[in-house]
Amino acid sequence: MRDFVFPMFRANAVYEGVYLLGTSIARPLISKRLVEIAAETGADAIAHGATGKGNDQVRFELSAYALNPDIKVIAPWRDWEFKSRTDLINFAEAHQIPVPKDKQGEAPFSVDANLLHSSSEGKVLEDPWVEPPEYVHQRSVSPMDAPDEPTEITISFKAGDAVAINGEALSPATLLKALNDLGRDNGIGRLDLVENRFVGMKSRGVYETPGGTILLAAHRAMESVTLDRGAAHLKDELMPRYAELIYNGFWFSPEREMLQAAIDKSRKTWKAKCA
Repeated sequence: MRDFVFPMFRANAVYEGVYLLGTSIARPLISKRLVEIAAETGADAIAHGATGKGNDQVRFELSAYALNPDIKVIAPWRDWEFKSRTDLINFAEAHQIPVPKDKQGEAPFSVDANLLHSSSEGKVLEDPWVEPPEYVHQRSVSPMDAPDEPTEITISFKAGDAVAINGEALSPATLLKALNDLGRDNGIGRLDLVENRFVGMKSRGVYETPGGTILLAAHRAMESVTLDRGAAHLKDELMPRYAELIYNGFWFSPEREMLQAAIDKSRKTWKAKCA
């Protein structure tokens, strides 16, 4: 949260106007830890389970090579003979490798989840003309089932980062969890998107980012008070480029760090007016 999600939210980053980059921002963190563990254990390689069709293979590998250009990255889905979950299960059964019952058969859709969000795609979600089944949503009640009464909260910020809810100081992770609970109960944070992947294909995803949606709205509201017109408009001009860098896997790139420095420069105004 502190080193990845919060810096991203200082930029109000959204990809293609709506996506809060919940999966994208997790990949550089995972890669960073993989490279650290490799160094600690004396390993010369790391591995990831991303397929050859998606963005994650790029994000994992660009991050790893940025942190250690000499590291070797093993990507089994690009190298081995297995092409599907069914192939893996058949191999396991043929070699007496136990497979949990909940992993057998084809899942109706795939899920990626972390503290910031969950994303679902594939199978029942392939056709963008078909409304997602309600069971796809895991982090929010339907807006139709949300309370008719408003839930009012106060989010406190310091130097551009959220630090408290209703006056109670919270760590970054605890604060986001609390916002997730509030968003879930009020039907906030659902997104149905057909996005342009870095690898050149379109993909339909159903995303849920309840806490992040609240945090973004609150952050932009605070900036409307603390930033002058020129700074606010410049940030909005820089944001799409910043978001695209994260989406495409360039978190550790000089470009992203340069943009971050410009974005964080505005925090001096926050310190003066909202500390």
